[in-house]
Amino acid sequence: MRNNVPIILNSISELHRILALPKPIHPLVSVVNLDEITLVTDEILLTLVYNFYSICIKKGYKGKMKYGQNYYDFDEGMMSFFAPGQVITTEITDDATVSGIWLIVHPDFIRNYPLSKKIKEFGYFSYAVNEALHLSEKEEEMIETLMKNIEKEYQSTIDTYSQDVIISQIELLLNYCNRFYNRQFITRKNASNELLISMENLLDTHFEKETKLPTVQYLSDKLNVSTNYLNDMLKSLTGQTTQQHIHAKLIEKAKEKLTTTSLSVSEIAYELGFEYPQSFNKLFKSKTNFSPLEFRKSFN
Repeated sequence: MRNNVPIILNSISELHRILALPKPIHPLVSVVNLDEITLVTDEILLTLVYNFYSICIKKGYKGKMKYGQNYYDFDEGMMSFFAPGQVITTEITDDATVSGIWLIVHPDFIRNYPLSKKIKEFGYFSYAVNEALHLSEKEEEMIETLMKNIEKEYQSTIDTYSQDVIISQIELLLNYCNRFYNRQFITRKNASNELLISMENLLDTHFEKETKLPTVQYLSDKLNVSTNYLNDMLKSLTGQTTQQHIHAKLIEKAKEKLTTTSLSVSEIAYELGFEYPQSFNKLFKSKTNFSPLEFRKSFN
């Protein structure tokens, strides 16, 4: 097994060379059919840093792939997304087989296009691998059609319109993926509701035992999900971000202390994790239109 030092890939040509693929038709974008790749064997561990966007639909996977410290089984029609700069560790065993389509886009390809800014708003590029998009049969057909349309344009003779056409097709693909992720939050509502309940319990426990403000990263680490996935799941279920949920729970606890204890506002602020009472006062008023003292007096 090779050492686990990351291989940094700054160009799509480097990726093609590592995978023993022909040179890409375009230096800044590529479409790869996964069944054309001779998978690495002998339990070789590859740790790569992709400095480009990766959009992949995997089908018919057999074997194990390891990302970080976890193994994942890939179902039919599973999509994964990676943004530039992410470290991906993949362990592939002897019996591994996979098919599907892999779209690779260098940031320079979309630079100076609106998509360059918009792509950063698609949170799923920062989801963990176990938060991948699972497609229905109909969705899978639609995604494959879009991917193949991009592939056809990619393999056509490059002209002055090629980049515009490919980028518009990529944007359409990402918009559909955004829709399908929202569907996944809804169809997996039971699992999402369990996650929401776990988060609420975690916040209750934290405010009872800790004297520091919980962060979004703290919650996602405790719940074993990525920050972006947690945020998007909550917005889908409740319309509120993770940070808004933290603030709502904090205000709820503050109101409880203001109305049931004789603690000073400064003492309450400290118990809730604020270093400065002024910060607590400002947040409380922004959420309730009352200062903490005004709120307390309204109950006396």
